[in-house]
Amino acid sequence: MKQDHDLSEKIYGVDRWGKGLITVSPEGEISLNDPAQNSSGPISLPGILHDLEQRGISTPLLLRVSSFLESEIRHLNESFADAIERVGYKAPYRGVFPIKVNQQAQVVDRIVEFGRPYDFGLEAGSKPELVIAMAHRLSKDALIVCNGVKDAEFIRLAILSRRLGFNTVIVLESPKEAETVIEVTRELGIDPFLGVRVKLTNQIGGKWQESSGDRSTFGMNTDQLLRVVDRLKEADLIHCLKLQHSHLGSQVPDVNDVRRATSEACRYFVELTREGAPLSHLDLGGGLGVDYTGEKRSSDNSINYTVEEYCANMVETVAYAMDEAKLAHPVLVTESGRAVVATSSMLIFDVLETTLYDAPDAPEVATDDHHLVTDLAAVRGYLVRDRIQECWNDATFYRDELRALFRRGVVDLRQMARAERIYLSLTAQIKAMVAASDTVGELEEQLEKVADVYHCNFSLFQSLPDVWAIDQLHPIVPLQMLNVKPDRRAILSDITCDSDGKVDQFILADGISPSLPVHSLPEDRPYYLGVFFVGAYQETLGDLHNLFGDTNVVTIDLRADGGFDLLHEQEGDTISEVLSYVEFDPADCVAAFRKMVDEAISGGSVKASERKILMGAYRDSINGYTYYEQPR
Repeated sequence: MKQDHDLSEKIYGVDRWGKGLITVSPEGEISLNDPAQNSSGPISLPGILHDLEQRGISTPLLLRVSSFLESEIRHLNESFADAIERVGYKAPYRGVFPIKVNQQAQVVDRIVEFGRPYDFGLEAGSKPELVIAMAHRLSKDALIVCNGVKDAEFIRLAILSRRLGFNTVIVLESPKEAETVIEVTRELGIDPFLGVRVKLTNQIGGKWQESSGDRSTFGMNTDQLLRVVDRLKEADLIHCLKLQHSHLGSQVPDVNDVRRATSEACRYFVELTREGAPLSHLDLGGGLGVDYTGEKRSSDNSINYTVEEYCANMVETVAYAMDEAKLAHPVLVTESGRAVVATSSMLIFDVLETTLYDAPDAPEVATDDHHLVTDLAAVRGYLVRDRIQECWNDATFYRDELRALFRRGVVDLRQMARAERIYLSLTAQIKAMVAASDTVGELEEQLEKVADVYHCNFSLFQSLPDVWAIDQLHPIVPLQMLNVKPDRRAILSDITCDSDGKVDQFILADGISPSLPVHSLPEDRPYYLGVFFVGAYQETLGDLHNLFGDTNVVTIDLRADGGFDLLHEQEGDTISEVLSYVEFDPADCVAAFRKMVDEAISGGSVKASERKILMGAYRDSINGYTYYEQPR
């Protein structure tokens, strides 16, 4: 096959969405590039997989790249620092990572480590997340921001944490929650660090627009807000109210929405200060998006701004509003989770087999075949470029008519099999002619409906739940052969026994496509696919559909010499482990199976010598990986 080093960009647009982290080598392999180690050059991802395979770590696996996580944290904090210096803003930036975006210990630990030089903190939306946050040694100026519904136990732990030096902020979500805080504060005799969550009326666009505006779930309207302020004054706790939280939205696609929402948040900040609240921190919540498609436009899976522009707009807007009101600049806080962690993880899996919707050749028509079989085969005689649409229409018509005749018993099974094979052969020829043509028309769209199915070793529901649930797009690319023109197009089917377990929307250089350009499977080596930017939410939202558990997880760090260090390995769930998640005791399962084997021996249907084989097979399975295991 002819090799072309520019093919990957022409087809998959890797440079467009890869952010300089994901690139393609001259050898046609997806490679990982650490921006902090430019001298080393990109590292081959198939090469990394080969090394891991040598160590006994197989696909499917989730690969976390610690270097990417560090890069994103540095980028966010330095972009805010640059904007603050350029604007002359007179307060620092103190970001926090929302633990809910990725609660995995290896991720949170490294965020704390990489964020320490920037006083980067954590956001906890539940008691378990607060427990996680308090188990980390944050820098002395880092924040722990507590959001969500909080009971007395949650509030008590948050207030007590201040005795250990934590800057733990209790964000009041309602007047009722304020009463609980007042009660616990009186009980402990410790002043809390309080915030209030204010609902903004500005609603952002995009997939998560319902998380913004005055119909959003959390936060208070103006009436509730003033009731809380008055109650804190009455309880002599207004001096503790130092932070205003105003969530701009999630995955905000349009930077102008950032400006508008920030401006509205500033109006509340000014008015609350005039009401006597000694506010010193302005938390503008989440919203910083990820350009999954690389389109750089305002859409559900893209954004029309850079991190630098986001930071500059926010800093400029707050500075102007505070200067106009003659107020001190507040400490700026954002809760950027998706933008920090999404790029750092990728799901890697191999293709197990294919269902091809064309055929290289066709059988001869039998003398006693129905005339429609003969008519179908005759289409090949006039299959030329100028009549290609006509040929497709005729072939589809004859095939559909033959299927109807088969259902009525007029055509037998062997005739139907010959007809299907002839049709698939014609499809192959038509696909080849369309691929060689520069014109894109209705026929190309029709051919998308007969794309191949590549059956892959992963569970959509476990590892890519947002793809299934909300049509989230992630870049998906073959990891090898990217300098060779793909000869097939396919949708991806997972290993679950569910028709929904498929991916049929793909990011390509020329837009979103219902099929992915792929290669015919090589006979001598695995064919790997990678799903990129899955670090946000995907690792903790997954379910146990068909009892497929967590995949193998590997965390690596890219080295300056072009190699990598294996920092951590977490073996994927065994069948025994997932059984325990759904209330089965694995030991009871073994005992029940053993009893059935012994009963079969007593009944004479199983030989006593077979008992060891049967029990061994059952035990091997119950202790094995939930995914397809290649023979070694």
